[in-house]
Amino acid sequence: MLFSSPIFLFLFLPIALLGYYLAFGRLKNYWLLWVSLVFFAWGGVSYTSILISSVVFNYFIGLAIEKKLKSKRAYWWLAFGVFCNILTLGIYKYADFFITNINPLLNTFNAPDIALTKIALPIGISFYTFHSLSYLIDIYRGKTSAQKNILDLALYICMFSQLIAGPIIRYSDVWLQLKTRTHTLTKFSSGIERFIIGLGKKVLLANTFARIADTSFVANPDELGTLNAWLGIICYTLQIYCDFSGYSDMAIGLGRMFGFEFQENFNFPYKANSIKDFWHRWHISLSTFFKDYVYIPLGGNRVKKSKIYFNLIFVFFLTGFWHGASWSFVVWGLFHGFFMITERLGFEKILQKSWKPLANLYTLLVVMFAWVLFKAETLTYAMNYWNALINFKTSPDQIAVFMGYINVEFIIVTSITLLGAFGFLNFLNTFFLNSVKRAGVFASVLTYAYHSSSILIYLAITGLCTMYLMAGTYNPFIYYKF
Repeated sequence: MLFSSPIFLFLFLPIALLGYYLAFGRLKNYWLLWVSLVFFAWGGVSYTSILISSVVFNYFIGLAIEKKLKSKRAYWWLAFGVFCNILTLGIYKYADFFITNINPLLNTFNAPDIALTKIALPIGISFYTFHSLSYLIDIYRGKTSAQKNILDLALYICMFSQLIAGPIIRYSDVWLQLKTRTHTLTKFSSGIERFIIGLGKKVLLANTFARIADTSFVANPDELGTLNAWLGIICYTLQIYCDFSGYSDMAIGLGRMFGFEFQENFNFPYKANSIKDFWHRWHISLSTFFKDYVYIPLGGNRVKKSKIYFNLIFVFFLTGFWHGASWSFVVWGLFHGFFMITERLGFEKILQKSWKPLANLYTLLVVMFAWVLFKAETLTYAMNYWNALINFKTSPDQIAVFMGYINVEFIIVTSITLLGAFGFLNFLNTFFLNSVKRAGVFASVLTYAYHSSSILIYLAITGLCTMYLMAGTYNPFIYYKF
């Protein structure tokens, strides 16, 4: 079930909200847990048992870590918990990847191939595994106590708003909210607004770019032409931002509707002036997870330079591999790691002194060339697509194809996306609100006009999204598979 599906918007969510606000006290958590399990089971009942087993396992491991916290046994309980969580993720997500790569080696020794498991990937396993790891590690570090109520722990791991595509929520950040949280009309309405913004990003913007990007990346790069190759990767660059940041907006909005406050996951990443800056702005919950739970424990910046570079490469290897069982994802991560090291070797200082638009252009080009690896099914296809980007070959027929995409809808959607992605819409909104405060006797009138216009905009976005969804328009979700 997708957030951008009619069944979620017009059936599941209203029932979830109605039941939640009719419930009292602790029953709110139990109702939210129940609807979260229903949400998860909608994508495959058989895999619900894996999710529940993960909750039960981590519940008892957490208690064991806390009980032995002052002894060395706590470390071994933590190691056992981490190992089992990663093993489960490895079996379901990476088993066939390893088998596929091991079989050619076995063939050199005339050994028989290992049969592929062909196990389907459980929805959201990458995210709820990381939630479980965060829970165990935070207990070991003394940042939080082990949860004594297994149902509250289950709610943290299983909450439908962030179950299938994040953001990655730290247990230490929400454990108090699991016990008690405030419910106000202001918080609820801001949650609705945030959800609508995310829905609009997904349905009206991301889906428009998806049609062009998907068409470009199934074509033969040799026949695509430079112009259409650039159009394809630009569309994918905008699609993945609108898709994933839109999902995060919806998750944060849903959290507020149920009284939770989740951390921001995006901060205008395409405004970044370096790759380092980009990862401070893109998928913030993932980058900080790897920083706090992998990079810093490995020594972080406190070790000699050669070890720092190794740590960076290792972290970005894991970042790429976490996204998918494919060499193209691994190379995507290493590609970013290479430029992170390049910047540390001195290029960052050059970027800081250079003209900001030029530094931004460098960052965007690196990110877009990396997105080719992320989107391509194979490394060979990615290399061929890169070649199409830089060989400057475009025929009249390819120009005709290009012009076929450039219509009024595309221009409007692209303009809105660029204004939003680079922070111009946010700037204009802030500028207007600050101007209202200085408007004197006209402040109340302008404030009323602002709020009235905002309501109309939100209603228009909701109406347009509903029309698009009911018409059965193209509606892929990139991060759904991770």
